[in-house]
Formats: sequence, C-alpha cells, structure tokens
Amino acid sequence: MDEILDDSLTAQIQYQDGHPVTLRQSKVRLLIKGEPAQELICEKDTISIGSAQRNDVVLKDRRVSREHCKIVLEPLGYVITDLGSTNGTYVNKTRVREAFLTSGANLDLGGLEMKFFIINKQIKIAPSTEDRFGLIIGRSRQMREIFTILEKISPTNSTVVLEGQTGTGKEVVSRTIHTQSLRANGPFVVFDCSAVPKDLLETELFGHERGAFTGASQSRKGLFEMADGGTLFLDEIGELGLDLQPKLLRALEHREIRRVGSNKSVPIDVRLIAATNRDLQKEVRAKRFREDLYFRLSVVKIKLPELKRRSEDIELLANHFLEMMNRQNPSATPKSFAPQALAALRAYAWPGNVRELLNVVERASLFADEDIIQLEDLPKHIAPGQGVAECVNDVFDNDFKQAKEIWVEQFEKEYLSSLLARCNGSLSAAAKEADLDRKHLRKLVRKYGLITQED
Repeated sequence: MDEILDDSLTAQIQYQDGHPVTLRQSKVRLLIKGEPAQELICEKDTISIGSAQRNDVVLKDRRVSREHCKIVLEPLGYVITDLGSTNGTYVNKTRVREAFLTSGANLDLGGLEMKFFIINKQIKIAPSTEDRFGLIIGRSRQMREIFTILEKISPTNSTVVLEGQTGTGKEVVSRTIHTQSLRANGPFVVFDCSAVPKDLLETELFGHERGAFTGASQSRKGLFEMADGGTLFLDEIGELGLDLQPKLLRALEHREIRRVGSNKSVPIDVRLIAATNRDLQKEVRAKRFREDLYFRLSVVKIKLPELKRRSEDIELLANHFLEMMNRQNPSATPKSFAPQALAALRAYAWPGNVRELLNVVERASLFADEDIIQLEDLPKHIAPGQGVAECVNDVFDNDFKQAKEIWVEQFEKEYLSSLLARCNGSLSAAAKEADLDRKHLRKLVRKYGLITQED
C-alpha cells in the first residue's frame, strides 16, 4: 500500500514500504499575450511578478505595478495574491485579492493578459549505483535512495527540510545540496537556532540598526543578508519561538527582511535549508509551530536514517574517517582497523549516530599504540567484554561499598562520554536528553575531566 509523506502538495516524495518511490516536481508555465507572445517556465515555489527588475517575472508594461502580485505553492495548491497593485489582479475576469489557481486559469494584470498552467512531473526514484554523493558516503539502500533525491532537487531553488536524530549528518547533507546547486559559488551560512538565546535570534537572523537596542553601537547584517546569493542552513528550526516564526515566513514569501530597528525592507536572494530532530507535524498539532510556516518550509522533506539502521555503512564510514585522520598526520605511518575492531563497530548501536562514530575513530586513531587499531583501543562501552561488566569483575576483591563506587564511577564516565558525543559537546542538549539538572551535569563532567562546550 502506498504511503504519502503527508496529504498536501508539499509532500513531493511518495513512499512504499518505507522507501521513496516517486518524486513530484511542480513547475509553473505562463503564456503572456502580446506581440510577440512570451512563454515562461518557473520552478520556484514563490513567484513574484511586477515591472521592477527584482521580480522573478519582469513585465515591462505601464499597466503593471512594480510589485504587482505573487504566486505561491501552498498546501492545497497554487495561490495568487495581489500586492496592492494600482490596476488590480484578475482571475478568470474576476478581480481578486487572493485566489486559488487551477491549471489553465486566465490571469489579467491590469489589462496585461496571461494564461497559467501547472506542470507536474513524476520522477521514479531508483537507488543510486554510487556510494557517494558530494560529501555524503553510504552504500546502504536508504542512503543511495537519498542520493537520487538530492541529485534531482539540489539544482533547484526548492526549500528543503531535513529530519533526523542528532548526529545523522544533516549539516553535511545541507552543504552537499549547496555545493551541487547553481548557488555553489555563493556563501553557505550555518546557524544553530538552539545555540543562541531566544531574545537574540531575531537580530542574528535579520540584523539590526545602530541604536535599535542597548548595546547596538553600530549597524549589523543578519544571516539572511550574509547568505545573499547562496544558501542559509538553519539547524534545529523547531527551536524558533512562535513570535519569530511569522517574520521568517514573511522573509521566505516576500524575499525581503527588515533589520531590527528599521522600517526599510532589504531584498534577499537566499535558498533556505532547515533541519530538525523534532517531528514538526507533531509540533504543529501541539501549537508550538505555525502550520503555514511548516508547509512553506516543507517543499521537500528528507528523513535521514539512524546509523544503526544502515549498518552496512559503518565500515565504509569508519575507514573514511580514519583516512581523514591519516591525511591530517602525514608524517606518521597510516593506521588501519583490525577485523575484530571493525566487527565491534558494526555491532554497536550508535546512539550518537555518525557524529559519535567520527569521535570514536578520532579517539582510537590518537590513542592506539600500534599502526593497527585493535579491539582494546576502542572505548569500553563499544568493545565486547570491555565495558562496565568487566569493571565489576575487576573490583570483586574490594568490599561492597568500594566495588559499588568504582562501578558507578565507571558507568557515569562512559555514559557521560557517550551522551556528550551524541549531543556534540553541548551541556544544555545533554542535560535535556538525560533529564538531568544542567548544574549537576556540569559538575559530573568536570569531575571526570570530559571536554565540552559551555553553552
């Protein structure tokens, strides 16, 4: 039985038995009447129309206003909105402020007539035959299917939402989309919405003018302006507050921003890629995330699999990361994995996903005494027989209290090491995941000498 990612036009990927089978790409075709007639194909999900040069469709006609109207792909279809034009926007001879468009609709922009068509293209998704796409590595079917999707959507300007657990590689995928796009020569700007206090998010995204608030001694560009002509990657977008979400929606729809403390709009040309480890549909139902912003973002949604569900990729990734470490230390003899060590890596569940694997390989490369990384060079919680149970056996000669203290300390150290690896060293994220008080967690981290970022 076919399963649709969700029931809207934004759900462009169709799944069957958990695997993507088709990708729908929608385009707009406009036939503009005149001498000579014009035909335009637009692939963007928001199309601005007017006489000003910055529009997607520029109509040099005195009857058309500078910003006349826009056509937006919304959950239930394409919607045309008049932007306060002088001579009005008409759909099938009826003047409208906002209206749904069906394929074949007649449009009239203040007397300039055109015809609107929707071109839907269904693309079958067959797993790629390659084990790499851009910066991404994997030979599992899940990853090769993602490679095929990325190959199709990267050259477009479509907004993309990447869903998946922490450490599944969302930033690497977003960077690959950028490098494989027509914006590859433009900036790639990364921003973690969870790493900045909520009261500073607006000025980070949109910038501010001098004197906008206490301490604003000079004007400052925001991330949208910094990413102009390129790609902006917003990680953990589910952390955005409800007060800021309408401003992000406006920036996406109107392709302009206003700095904090300014009344002047600044045009932007940015492709947005968003990532989250939350289920945004659940967040919408819980009223923590705006439905209109969710649909505007989710033109293409891609869910990245957990590493434990793509076990055939573990050895490939581990060897790739080790090669990276070898290149970083060219004066040393290159290291490799013993078969037993690779077997242990394949058997481990990897709660921290690819990021945890990278950390483990880096640690093993640094601390292995020989050129071959052995089982005992891996962390005790990964290597069979090297974990907490082994620790208990080693302390049986002590009394109960001493044995318990040694065991608890070993458990705490290994648990915290794994926890911090999953959370990329973030104390706040680790405290939230472990349901611990942040101050208590910081005390434990310091006790065991574990390195982390103080956020």
